[in-house]
Amino acid sequence: MADPTRFVLVRPSHAGNVGAAARAMKVMGFADLVLVAPRFADVLSQEETVAMASGAADVLTRARIVPSLAEALDGITWACATAMTPRDFGPPTHAPREHFATLAGGPHRVAFVFGPERTGLLNEDVYRCHVCLSIPTAPGYGSLNLAQAVQVLAYEWRQALGGYEVAPRTVEAALADGAALEGLLQHWQQVLQDIGFLDPAAPRKLMPRLHQALNRAQLTQEELHILRGIARAVDKSRR
Repeated sequence: MADPTRFVLVRPSHAGNVGAAARAMKVMGFADLVLVAPRFADVLSQEETVAMASGAADVLTRARIVPSLAEALDGITWACATAMTPRDFGPPTHAPREHFATLAGGPHRVAFVFGPERTGLLNEDVYRCHVCLSIPTAPGYGSLNLAQAVQVLAYEWRQALGGYEVAPRTVEAALADGAALEGLLQHWQQVLQDIGFLDPAAPRKLMPRLHQALNRAQLTQEELHILRGIARAVDKSRR
């Protein structure tokens, strides 16, 4: 997918947060990072930044540093402040998921604007934005680390844009068929009789119940082979 999004960190003070934010962006497929007047001019190349980026060094390499938020929003048509709406006036406040449902697929070039770690965005920064985004949190404690907030919004925005498929980590196992299951049950029946657990004169529906249990388990071929091996081991131990 093309990257339709810019992440703007206003006056960030901790190198580790810049690196972690770059990592959070990359895992969701975003790459446009702009820093506004960071505390350290060399923050993009600091050791802690690169370490916390953990493989997202390319995002840091392409990142830009600008002196003002106005420059950071150049080319942006919809800016989202991650802050509370100022008390006097300002843009409306929405939860990210609710707002993204209407924003995704539209014509806008979107920016997410994050404030300094200690103080958050100034009102004058918020006034430059079209909307305030408030991540729903537990009542009484809504403090998120800067990089955590970037990750939450990056994830929610990527989901709104369509998301990514979950790649299976293992090959789907082949299920055992009815004939193999029947062979296992016959083997078990013989072993259970041999060890005195099953009385053929009074079976009490033991085998049908085992059959139902195995049907619910939906055994793979390898699992069935294990159970056949256990039956063989029990039979061998009696001899």
